[in-house]
Amino acid sequence: MLAHTPYDGSSKPFTIGLRPLDPARWIEPDAGLAQFLTEKRRLFTEQPNAVFAAREDTLDSQREVRDALADYLTQIYPDLYVRDGNGITIMPLRQRVAFDDPLPPLMQAARLVQDDLALMRRFDDGWRLAAAAICFPSTWLLQEKFDRTLADIHAPVPGFPGEMEKRVTRIFDNLRADAPVERFNWSIYDNDVLYHPHPAPRAPAAEPSFIRVERQTLRRMASGDILFTIRILIDPIAAFRDHPDGQTLARALRDQLLALTSDQLAYKNMTESRDRIAHSLAAFVTAD
Repeated sequence: MLAHTPYDGSSKPFTIGLRPLDPARWIEPDAGLAQFLTEKRRLFTEQPNAVFAAREDTLDSQREVRDALADYLTQIYPDLYVRDGNGITIMPLRQRVAFDDPLPPLMQAARLVQDDLALMRRFDDGWRLAAAAICFPSTWLLQEKFDRTLADIHAPVPGFPGEMEKRVTRIFDNLRADAPVERFNWSIYDNDVLYHPHPAPRAPAAEPSFIRVERQTLRRMASGDILFTIRILIDPIAAFRDHPDGQTLARALRDQLLALTSDQLAYKNMTESRDRIAHSLAAFVTAD
């Protein structure tokens, strides 16, 4: 638990916040691998149109992503991923992902990792979401974002339209294949549901229970497309109680929460619950 704590001051909410990424840390499987991949298989089977979309002209790029992930996973995590003919066997699940089945290559790739995968492609009007396997959205719908530009996708994000949009476009345009980057987001939810496309109404008396962190990486592929990975990490707020730095983390999270503007709180669906969440976090902090 608490593998990544961007609310500790290492990241500031609603900023670009990119940092260099060690290529050896591109993907970080953990003890939740089986849970995530089982839920992905369910979603891909039961509601594929809600969690997958791709332009027809992205097949070659999808294959590049799948093959790059297969090479990386079998080299970095040989105990977890083993090549098995034209496919990969995920050892903890004894489950094989075949690369010669009829599933789209990006969906095959997504069935290997806990991360969601999105391919961004440059067009005359900007970078567009050209293909995506998004099983664990944090309050957004793939159907509303697919094939939209960065500007359209992030229009609801406070502070994005204008100068930040221009900066992000320049970053995408200039991202080097040998220099992947990562960034983090966080929010607070009342539940630990992975598939979370809609904002859930907060029960007035309910305690805020979980910190939902997004670890995002960006990597330019040989095709020129940019692969955007999104890894969800969900930690119970109660984990602060037993963590050696729990008081410091709770205080830092509370400080960031209280510093959010009204627009930022509304975007995170925490307008009505901010004070209640802050009070809950204060319980983990004692006087120095």
